[in-house]
Amino acid sequence: MKYLNEKMLMYRQEYPKPQFERENWLNLNGEWDFEIDYGESGEQQKWYENHKFSQKIIVPFCPESKLSGIENTDFMKSIWYKRTVFLNDEQIKEETYLHFGAVDYFATIYVNGIECGTHKGGYVSFKVNITKAVKVGENSIVVHAQDDTRSPIIPSGKQSGNYYSKGCYYTRTTGIWQTVWLEFVPKTHLEKVKYYPDIYNQCLHVLAEVNGDAFLHAKATFERKEMGEVRVKCKSGEIALTIPLKEKHLWEVGKGGLYDIEFCYGEDKVKSYFGLRSVRMDGYQFFLNDKSVFQRLVLDQGFYPDGIYTAPTDKDLEKDIDISMSMGFNGARLHEKIFEERFLYYCDKKGYMVWGEYPNWGLQYSHDGAIGAFLPEWLETVERDFNHPCIIGWCPFNEVWTDEKWDKVKHLLQVAYAMTKLVDGTRPCIDTSGGIHRTSDVYDVHDYTQEPDVLKSHFEKIEQGEQNNPYGEAPYAWLYEYPVGKPIMVSEYGGIGWNSQTGWCYGTTPKTEEEFYTRLESLTNVLLNNECIFGFCYTQLVDVEQEQNGLYTYDRTPKFDNKRLYKIFSKKAKIEG
Repeated sequence: MKYLNEKMLMYRQEYPKPQFERENWLNLNGEWDFEIDYGESGEQQKWYENHKFSQKIIVPFCPESKLSGIENTDFMKSIWYKRTVFLNDEQIKEETYLHFGAVDYFATIYVNGIECGTHKGGYVSFKVNITKAVKVGENSIVVHAQDDTRSPIIPSGKQSGNYYSKGCYYTRTTGIWQTVWLEFVPKTHLEKVKYYPDIYNQCLHVLAEVNGDAFLHAKATFERKEMGEVRVKCKSGEIALTIPLKEKHLWEVGKGGLYDIEFCYGEDKVKSYFGLRSVRMDGYQFFLNDKSVFQRLVLDQGFYPDGIYTAPTDKDLEKDIDISMSMGFNGARLHEKIFEERFLYYCDKKGYMVWGEYPNWGLQYSHDGAIGAFLPEWLETVERDFNHPCIIGWCPFNEVWTDEKWDKVKHLLQVAYAMTKLVDGTRPCIDTSGGIHRTSDVYDVHDYTQEPDVLKSHFEKIEQGEQNNPYGEAPYAWLYEYPVGKPIMVSEYGGIGWNSQTGWCYGTTPKTEEEFYTRLESLTNVLLNNECIFGFCYTQLVDVEQEQNGLYTYDRTPKFDNKRLYKIFSKKAKIEG
């Protein structure tokens, strides 16, 4: 419990939603009461009323992590949190919402002994209206989190189903693992906004949802210079509006370029931002703002030695982007995890392209409950992150390998793709990255071939529709047939290890540093020099526990000369010409 005795009892004090920011809020990170419910009987014993909790935990860190002060890495199917908050009559005079960045997996929220709401899904943000339960003075907030990593209908990403971490499965995360906060909102308020940037007509289209009747005033600026504004009369429900922009400032790779926007609805004020940009696939190419851009991505799993799923500080989120860009990458696959909004904010600022991906591993795809376990949280994710210009594509599944009933799996992939496109038709969608494809805007593969000539042979006849199957004679190999003319990305390659005594990597570890550079450059050149491939994703940014094939160690220490890596990864691709 040493962390409880240190001065940093209040972690992660920054506002968690930079794209929808209000001034009137209260951060609840810090010390909470905590209890592991070994008998899973806390509900029956009514722990949400007067239970005496025996431990303390530092929120927002999961109890498996060092930073939580608990560091219990065993399975915990049921855990409880309690926090006392003092509120005044000014704060609670209208609407009070309790927000959670993420709670893994099923959360039940009690305020002053009253159940106020539940949420299923361990990765996406949610809020609960607690207006009727709060009072002036002392308020008790209790959170019951239930999780079963071994359940076939609980998606768990890279969390290990064994007691120990193993292979590419790592330390689990249970319960609260992102910021918790209170927000005090007028009854007449702005509920949410959805941005449709239009580079051709130099404007921003907005679809807003409001509560109550008022005028909605939206004002856009760029570097504090007024760009445009609009004021419309609204009633509860949805309203569409357009803001013409006086100047065109495109959101660009490596540069960013964000407009600020402020909304006023009655007494409610919200600060936000947007990027003016377009994305589309055309032939084999990916276009950003009608310019062919090669996606030089790195696999980012979002794990941290002391925080597991949670970055210790806001600067740690930004640092991961900076070290990636210093090696020549212009984006990342956010792998098997829904990343917090603060991370996406820095991606937006820096012009760093990312693919949003769902943590589908752990889900039994042919299970009758698979769609219900996956779809609601995935659609919540697409809705939550829709406005981020950095997200240039969606990927609901990663590596669906199956010997299950193919008809059920096929149906799941079809539903995932169709629903993603229904909610967001502005971005390409890969049904599943690597493995089995059913319906996809991109044909992507994972290819860890370590011999450059063999890797080249897999993709040298794409134009003739003879792209070889990199999975060899794997089960269901017929499902990997390449559709002629479909854009191609190699969304995992490399994984080369270095100087590892206890971990694992792909292929044989190079004997010398020079051998590492030679192999890396040769493999990368194969992909850069193929005029039909629009992007790659190198595995991976940092080591994660026993998987030690990162370009940085787990504690973010560089392994190689970043200037030399930059020359390898940033070389111009043939498709860009």
